[in-house]
This record gives sequence, C-alpha cells and structure tokens, in this order.
Amino acid sequence: MSQQLIEIQRVLTAKANKNNSEFFLKMVPGRQKIYGVKTPDLNLLVQQYKTGSFDLARELWESGALEEKIIAIKIMEKTGKSDPQKLLSLFKKFSTEVENWAVCDGLGMQFLRGIVKTHSKEIFAIAGEFNRSKNPWQRRLSLVMVEWYTRDGSHHTEIKKLVKNLETDDEYYVKKAVTWINRNFTKGK
Repeated sequence: MSQQLIEIQRVLTAKANKNNSEFFLKMVPGRQKIYGVKTPDLNLLVQQYKTGSFDLARELWESGALEEKIIAIKIMEKTGKSDPQKLLSLFKKFSTEVENWAVCDGLGMQFLRGIVKTHSKEIFAIAGEFNRSKNPWQRRLSLVMVEWYTRDGSHHTEIKKLVKNLETDDEYYVKKAVTWINRNFTKGK
C-alpha cells in the first residue's frame, strides 16, 4: 500500500459521515463500501493528488470504496492523456469491475476525457465490443463512453448503431442510457 493511498484513506475516514453514507446508498445502490464523503471533499483530494500515477489510480480502484473509485477516475481524467494506450488498457480492466451507475458513468464520461478528441477510433472500437457484452454495466458503458460524441454529427451514425443494438435490452440501467443518448440527439447535442 502506497503512502499516497494511506493518506487518502486517512482523509476519507476523517471526513466520513454516516448520514451521507446512507444517502449515497439510496442514490447509488450496490454492495460497495461507502465512506460518506461529499464530492467537494473528493475534488480537493483529486486536486492534491492529480499528478498521481496510473499506479495510484489502480491502487485506489482496487481498494474498492465508491469514493476511492471516483478519485481514481478523476485522477485519470486529469493525467490519462500522458499515456493513451495505458489509459485504454486500464479502462478496459476497470470496466469489468463496475457495480453501479455512478462509477459506470464516471468511467465513461470522465476517465477518457483527455483522449476523446485524439482517440475516437479506439474508443468506438471498445464501445462496439462492450455493446455486445454479457455484462450489463459494460453495455451501459458502451453508450456512456460515446456520449461526448453526440455533439459531433460525424459520429451520429456509429452511435445510433450502438443505441439500436441495445433498444430492446431488459436491464434497467441500460434502458436509461438508451433514453439518455436518444434525448441528446433530440436536443441537438
């Protein structure tokens, strides 16, 4: 366990709030550990450790608490573009360990943010793979990770193919992602 992880966990423990934990469990159902630390405090930790490495992100993710995963995602949002191939590899690994919509959406919308303009081909290839996954979180992720591209008409055909494949999906959170992406198209995003 790195010194950075120990320091982060110390702050999370100090800022933990049982009332927040109960609220987060209602909002983000699942089996994950939750400290009960609010987003502004998490953002302060991200600012402090934003130069953290891929190793710190991996270590945070593997620790398993909701807040640790969110910090890992936000660190990669800030620093992942320094090694896009490593970022994509870590993204694929993390995608197999998603247990709730909040982590899924953070992974899809923030984790890859540093490379969305430069690595769309790779991102769409992964989305195509996840779109056919047996894992419902990967299917949801296949849409969430391309949400940014709904703003760019040149990607609409590819996105609509991903959406069409999931339109009859039975999973609640996959259905929600289909609705979300379709709404973006109607808003002209």
